[in-house]
Amino acid sequence: MNAQPLPSKPHYPILDGLRGVASFLVVLMHVCEAHSTSSLDMFINHGYLAVDFFFLLSGFVIGYAYDDRWSKMTLSGFFKRRLIRLQPMVVMGSVIGAIFFYFQDSNIWPAIHTVPVGKMLLIMVIGATLIPIPTSMDIRGWQEMHPLDGPAWSLFFEYIANILYALFVRRFSKTALSILVFIAAVVLVQYAVCSDSGDLIGGWSITGPQLRIGFTRLIFPFFAGLLLSRTIKTTSIPHAFLWCSILLTIFLAVPRIGGDTHRWWNGLYEAAVIILVFPLIVYLGAGGKLSTKFSGRVCKFCGDISYPLYITHYPLIYTYTAWLSDHRHAPPSQFLPRIILTVGSAILIAYGCLKLYDEPLRRWLQKRWASK
Repeated sequence: MNAQPLPSKPHYPILDGLRGVASFLVVLMHVCEAHSTSSLDMFINHGYLAVDFFFLLSGFVIGYAYDDRWSKMTLSGFFKRRLIRLQPMVVMGSVIGAIFFYFQDSNIWPAIHTVPVGKMLLIMVIGATLIPIPTSMDIRGWQEMHPLDGPAWSLFFEYIANILYALFVRRFSKTALSILVFIAAVVLVQYAVCSDSGDLIGGWSITGPQLRIGFTRLIFPFFAGLLLSRTIKTTSIPHAFLWCSILLTIFLAVPRIGGDTHRWWNGLYEAAVIILVFPLIVYLGAGGKLSTKFSGRVCKFCGDISYPLYITHYPLIYTYTAWLSDHRHAPPSQFLPRIILTVGSAILIAYGCLKLYDEPLRRWLQKRWASK
């Protein structure tokens, strides 16, 4: 068993492209978040829900790629393939975070210059393994489980979902999986509506409340995506990438709903987006057709760069946020060029990591390790 490497299945190119659109919206949200005063006035106000969209996409793709392969694949073979796909960029994200760390000393993180280099390097090594650190080891002040590269928290939960799928959920019938997804949806709605914040922000810290948010955000979308992959019958939908990109952008960019006095309105909106809108977008994208070669190239570029962009951009966001905290009243003539530089640099770094590091390393690992 597993003597021969499993060939890759054809991708859903539009879903790959949508992952890139979501990653770019995350970058824009994070760079503009530095200018907001609270979650009530953020630009691309629901942009953090892109993580929930990633979870749903991941569940869908995992089901499509692996559900019918378990007769030819061992658990170790599955985990090797997932590690090869995800872990190289986790390592790179931690390294880039370490390179930029001391440039982020500022009013918002005044203790950075007191952090010994040895401790910072230890956090880098731990971050490269994706093992979360306790709040007692935090070196930034935000109590992140990965303080050099904040978004790595979602990869921590992604790994947990992959483990749950491989050990247990892959054996679930459609009925059992539907029950799990329904219960997870109820839990998601309850949390979103009843939480004091009225939103689904969080999951990045090893504390009880943050872990609850993280698992609440993980379980429904990931396993709903898996269920979707097992049940839908795709149909040909023209211009699906364009329409799905517009839908995704609109629903993530809607301003905060309900204000400070009716926070539960916002929670209900976010739960509805995750439970209803995101599965619809994935359904439309999975059934869509690419009408031109140009749209195919756009989807491929967006899909290729999506993960490197997501996992490496945040050290630049830390750096821009640090500068802005020391220049809070800077005019647009000063901060707009820095926003452009931050976003452009994030894209260039992601593309460079993809072509010079991630793709070559994954090919080497696939040949040397996964094919054994």
